Amino acid sequence: QKVTELVLDNCRSSNGEIEGLNDSFKELEFLSMANVELTSLAKLPTLSKLRKLELSDNIISGGLEVLAERCPNLTYLNLSGNKIKDLGTVEALQNLKNLKSLDLFNCEITNLEDYRDSIFELLQQITYLDGFDQEDNEAPDSEDDDDEEGDEDDDDEDEDEAGPPGEYEEEDDEDDGGSDLGEGEEEEEVGLSYLMKEEIQ
Repeated sequence: QKVTELVLDNCRSSNGEIEGLNDSFKELEFLSMANVELTSLAKLPTLSKLRKLELSDNIISGGLEVLAERCPNLTYLNLSGNKIKDLGTVEALQNLKNLKSLDLFNCEITNLEDYRDSIFELLQQITYLDGFDQEDNEAPDSEDDDDEEGDEDDDDEDEDEAGPPGEYEEEDDEDDGGSDLGEGEEEEEVGLSYLMKEEIQ
């Protein structure tokens, strides 16, 4: 009764049910059931405090109206890698009034024309679909800035703090070895020292 987070990934469900998961988990706020072969949510217990629900890589194709009845306070729902094919199935999520983020990545529904626009129109309460908002801005991590550009600026500041850039620029031969690193990472102190160690060996 005191558990607030429960991860059951890769367990096996039988008949759409995980043994022992029941209404007694009153305080549960985060539940993850990825890859448990769930075909239905019909046996999901009532979890009124649940905010985040991970259901990726299951075999769920419908019956999503159960979520609004039993988990009315969901803010985040991940249904990626399921068998969801059409907008009618997703329409059942309209009753999740607090839902802010929905993932349908790797579901057939993502192949529909105007998929993103249709979902945002259908579920007007959500801000993020598959990790991006309607203007294609990435969903922030809880600690990060709201936009990607802000994150890049942070990286630049870290490099400056590590020491004057001039100290690293002379060592061109190591930079060549860093071609497999992402852009902007060659000059980071950590990356260079790692490369230099490799050369010494």
